Amino acid sequence: MRRLLVFVLVLLIAAGGVGFWWLHQPLPMGNEPLELAIEPGTTPRGVARDVVAAGVRTDPQFLYAWFRFSGQDRLIKAGNYEIPPGTTPRGLLAKLVRGEEALRALTLVEGWNFRQVRQALAGDDQLKPDSKGLTDEALMAQLGRPGVAPEGRFFPDTYTYAKGSSDLAVLRRALHAMDRKLEAAWSQRSADTPLKSADEALVLASIVEKETGRASDRAQIAGVFVNRLRIGMLLQTDPTVIYGLGEKFDGNLRRRDLLADTPWNTYTRAGLPPTPIAMPGKASLLAAVQPERTKALYFVAKGDGTSHFSASLDEHNRAVNRYQRGQQQ
Repeated sequence: MRRLLVFVLVLLIAAGGVGFWWLHQPLPMGNEPLELAIEPGTTPRGVARDVVAAGVRTDPQFLYAWFRFSGQDRLIKAGNYEIPPGTTPRGLLAKLVRGEEALRALTLVEGWNFRQVRQALAGDDQLKPDSKGLTDEALMAQLGRPGVAPEGRFFPDTYTYAKGSSDLAVLRRALHAMDRKLEAAWSQRSADTPLKSADEALVLASIVEKETGRASDRAQIAGVFVNRLRIGMLLQTDPTVIYGLGEKFDGNLRRRDLLADTPWNTYTRAGLPPTPIAMPGKASLLAAVQPERTKALYFVAKGDGTSHFSASLDEHNRAVNRYQRGQQQ
């Protein structure tokens, strides 16, 4: 009986008329999009069965007959798809042949640290949690970077992916994106930069990223830190101290925190910290390698998102009194 139905359908499609009408009618289903997963190696007949199993109320033999008659049955691609209400047999086949998978998106935010990245991955239930249970070290080994600290190594951006993709695949794309952005920035570095490597540029860029969100201040803040590096002056930047405190930081940076020595405490240790402290964006990468030429050695937040820059300690102290303590001169 089924063979007869298939034969009749093929005749109808070939002859036009009813067959043409059927190809352009919405497939019977509910009011919500259906999720369809086609595994690699699935036969066209198996695809038709999967469509019906996903919730399309039709005879899989009819779908299979259409796939075969179209001549595109062997072009159907594996993947994860959504079938929205109103999809016709012709539209369904076109989607499967083009490989128009249902895409999701994950945004990695500029200034996030790696702990926040892992939290975002764990909270995305559309990603396959292959990184779950892996230490940071094991995770980086899985990505082909054994012995490399993960902090700052992933470029902040929005990444689209097919539902069911591995979270490691998304991380790998972000890792390679940062490789490219960092290489491009390092190739544009100022000739007199005191930075010795692209990795040092990445560390400085991460500090700039955490120090300001104001685009107009990034290059000048980078200039302050570069000036300090040139003369061997401590960087004394709060974000590195906060990073070194880790989860112990309660939102209130105290004097004792500034004195508590960690590898990232730039009040107690000279030079750049051993790793980045966050994910820098493109603008911070460029600021680190092309800092503004300035005589400033200090800066303080003015409270409106911008900073006041000073070349001397006396000027800086006056700025601190004005903008941080509310003391008018």
